[in-house]
Amino acid sequence: MMAIHTIPSLRTPGVLAADLGEPLHRVIYVLRTRRHIRPAARAGRLRLYDREAVALIRHELNSIDARRTRGHHDDL
Repeated sequence: MMAIHTIPSLRTPGVLAADLGEPLHRVIYVLRTRRHIRPAARAGRLRLYDREAVALIRHELNSIDARRTRGHHDDL
């Protein structure tokens, strides 16, 4: 019986931004400021991220937006 190996789907920050529907600068900001989100692999200088990182980035972006929204309501 032959073992079946799955090839992981890894994404660059640019592809992550497109997948999340976010500007690249927001994704890069999260990646630079959240040390717990680490690349799954590197290809030369490119950092590649897996599905877990996508979920973490989405969570961080949602948290930033929620804090921003709360701040606006406090001003009213």
